[in-house]
Amino acid sequence: MARDILKTLKEEHDALRELFATLKETTDRAEKKREDLLERIEAQLIPHAKWEEEVFYPAFQERADRDGQQTYYEALTEHHAVEQTVIPEVHAAGYGTPEFAGRTKVFGELIEHHAKEEERTMFKMARELFSTEERAQLDEDYETWKQSASAENLMIAEKAKAGLKGAVKNLTS
Repeated sequence: MARDILKTLKEEHDALRELFATLKETTDRAEKKREDLLERIEAQLIPHAKWEEEVFYPAFQERADRDGQQTYYEALTEHHAVEQTVIPEVHAAGYGTPEFAGRTKVFGELIEHHAKEEERTMFKMARELFSTEERAQLDEDYETWKQSASAENLMIAEKAKAGLKGAVKNLTS
């Protein structure tokens, strides 16, 4: 099967959907399981989102028409809302609380909405904007990047930033 960045990103969306479904089924007593699931979600989501923001989205924007430009800005804004608000709010809640359950439910719903729109709109456009060879090269580049020290450093920085924002939210609440 030929490599294709759109297929890889869709598979990652599906993996996130499964993790959020598992998280949604947990109870307040399952603190360790919730913590582990959140860790797994972030380990999947952060590299995925950052690579889209830094590589895929700019390449898409360069070639997109007006509708594609709107799709680009919508996707970027959704990423920023999750990064700047939702993830820190999740980190501000205790794992064994209804607050955590509620916030992670909204987190999962936002990711589902974003992934569905991306798959139906942006990926459809991208199939027309990028050749099969270009999509295969993007997929190879993504795989290489995910194994790099820069991806690892970015992951550490993003998790620290989310934790810090969560702590600040706790202090100011």
